[in-house]
Amino acid sequence: MLNTPAAPAANTVAPSARHAEGVSNDEFRAALSRLAAGVVLVTAQEPPLDPDDPGAPAGEDVGMTATAFLSVSLDPPLVLVSLRNGSRMDDLLDEQPMWAVSVLSESQRHIAGRFAMKGRISDRLLFADIPYLRGEYSGAPLVNGALATLECRTEQRVPAGDHTLVIGRVLTARVPSAEGGPLTYFRGRYRQLG
Repeated sequence: MLNTPAAPAANTVAPSARHAEGVSNDEFRAALSRLAAGVVLVTAQEPPLDPDDPGAPAGEDVGMTATAFLSVSLDPPLVLVSLRNGSRMDDLLDEQPMWAVSVLSESQRHIAGRFAMKGRISDRLLFADIPYLRGEYSGAPLVNGALATLECRTEQRVPAGDHTLVIGRVLTARVPSAEGGPLTYFRGRYRQLG
């Protein structure tokens, strides 16, 4: 006979929906918030609306803050970023294979917060006062003062629950700044080491 949990009493409300495996969304979030992560800005350049028309509006720069970013392989050099399904960056990288990453320093918390806002203003305004260079391969913004910058070309997209794991081949890797420490994310807040 299988040991099944008793049904909750009619008057009780579960604090968070439980998955078939038994863990709730809140439990999962709380547990994973204890894992410190580095903070990066992922950027890409949206293609022009009509590439055949020189008078058509140019594509817009798009950016998003990410903490689910990691090294995958040294040979070939691969990295991975996790994107929420249906997000602007997920949709863009589904059609545009070139993108860039700026590893943010502890002094760039304002950039991380700006590009992580829900219901935010246009990306054009978000980039307005941030100094950056354009990547030679991707054309995407690479933030000045970042601890490291990478340009990538998508090699593979892997569906994973409500996210897509985008694996990119690293085309350029630079360490433009040795100043300061990394910006980290821990227990729901941006933090610095030390």
